[in-house]
Amino acid sequence: MRKLGRFLGLLLIVVALAATMGALVPRPLWRSAAATPAAARHILVLKNPIHTDIAIPVDDAVRQRFRFLVDAGIPADSPEVRYIVFGWGGRAFYLETPTWSELKAVPVMKALTIDASVMHVDVAGDIAESRPDVAGFDIGEEHFTALLDFIDASFQQGPKGPILVPDAAYSRFDGFYEAKGHFNALVGCNIWTAAALRTAGLRTGWWNPLPVSLGLSMRLYN
Repeated sequence: MRKLGRFLGLLLIVVALAATMGALVPRPLWRSAAATPAAARHILVLKNPIHTDIAIPVDDAVRQRFRFLVDAGIPADSPEVRYIVFGWGGRAFYLETPTWSELKAVPVMKALTIDASVMHVDVAGDIAESRPDVAGFDIGEEHFTALLDFIDASFQQGPKGPILVPDAAYSRFDGFYEAKGHFNALVGCNIWTAAALRTAGLRTGWWNPLPVSLGLSMRLYN
């Protein structure tokens, strides 16, 4: 039992050190020498204690690109909508844990091992950037298009486009779609967010499994 306790303690120390170094070592290592373009889009990163999403400002072109959302009943075309919010995560945990009070053992075990993935899509009106769970970043048009490409490519495609998960939503304003890739504790939702942000020309930490480490690296290097 003592040996097991020592092993678990050592494992926790190694993970903590890896997460710290993952936040402090930037990716990419060197800042791009390219000048920031005059025309910029302002995106938001939303976080809770374990998860991050990316909020994309909408215009007619963005609505047209993600028009399949409206076909599924997500009101992305509503004039009140200012952002479409995208997140990638583990299927079991996402679908079976709408609130912390509904936490179950099986989704947790799948999240810690391996699980299929889904894309969660929501819409939002104005979002106050003064909130501690919101961070905003300016990116150029070329990087904005690259970010949309990355998000679009994260959806699994069927004969009629992205594959909606039936009867899965937290409210009447959101929905879930089958996603590419597999989820686990080492390659989770915040790793997806970090990869998306790098596609958008921003720098992250080398490995950001938690929102706190991703947020730290974004503050340090952008």
